[in-house]
Amino acid sequence: MQIKHNPMELLDLSIQPIMFVLLFSYVFGPAMKGSVEAYLPVVIPGIIAQNALFAGMSTGFGLNTDITKGVFDRFRSLPIARSAPLIGRIIADTVKQAWSMIILLAVGFAIGFRIETNVLALLVAFVLLLAFAVLFSWTSVYIAMKVNEPEKVQIFGFVVIFPLSFLSTAFIPTTKGIPGWLAWLMDNSPVTQLVEAMRGLLVGGPVLEHALIALAWGVGISIVFAPSRCAPSRPAPDRNRRERPERPPAARPTDRTDRTDRTHRPVRSEDRGRGEARGSRPVPERAGTGSGRGTRVQVRPRARRAGAG
Repeated sequence: MQIKHNPMELLDLSIQPIMFVLLFSYVFGPAMKGSVEAYLPVVIPGIIAQNALFAGMSTGFGLNTDITKGVFDRFRSLPIARSAPLIGRIIADTVKQAWSMIILLAVGFAIGFRIETNVLALLVAFVLLLAFAVLFSWTSVYIAMKVNEPEKVQIFGFVVIFPLSFLSTAFIPTTKGIPGWLAWLMDNSPVTQLVEAMRGLLVGGPVLEHALIALAWGVGISIVFAPSRCAPSRPAPDRNRRERPERPPAARPTDRTDRTDRTHRPVRSEDRGRGEARGSRPVPERAGTGSGRGTRVQVRPRARRAGAG
């Protein structure tokens, strides 16, 4: 569904592997092995492993985007497990990684790469790659739930994943000629173990030892970063961002009906008639008062005193 609403994401998953295969094969191939065809068995498994690591960073990027936009808050209101959205995100990204591996192998076949093992070894290579990618993706999940912006997840990818993929045998056949301390670091890297296992499954060579070490690295990474992370929470707000003051609650509409006390209302003639009909005592009307405006005041003449005039 996500690719259906965002087709550019599938285009990115297809173009990036093609670009990496063509660049590394035709730029480094003649310098490394003398020809492109001789360098393909070395570089294709390495690019597959590197692409799996970078695809794992996309898991954290998408997860942080969903958290900051409030998507996970909406999922919490649904009758589903709290870990379901996170597990669904990881499974969806795993399918994308399988698609990228298919693209890489297809481009490799087009320029001369050939699988020298059997179909079963190819399926095992798929399973091994996806299993390591899922275990390693917990690092990006942890980072995604600790930062408050998706761009910070990308920074982690370039700072950690990019050097880790190059400090390995992903693009070179051996570590001979490299300083001793750096060669030891590259030989014991989890990326090197994954690359060597992929090479053994695709073009032949030792597999079991490298595969077990790579899976052990993946399990160790997941143990460190995965526990109690299945229920993502909103990251801490940015302190530099000003919070908007809360608006006061809207006043309730007042009842505008006229509640004037009827005792202060002047008595009208029709009201007097109603009171008399009900048997009540009529209210005497003073001279000079009336029910409306313009009422004339009747002035009574004074009686003359006897003997006046």
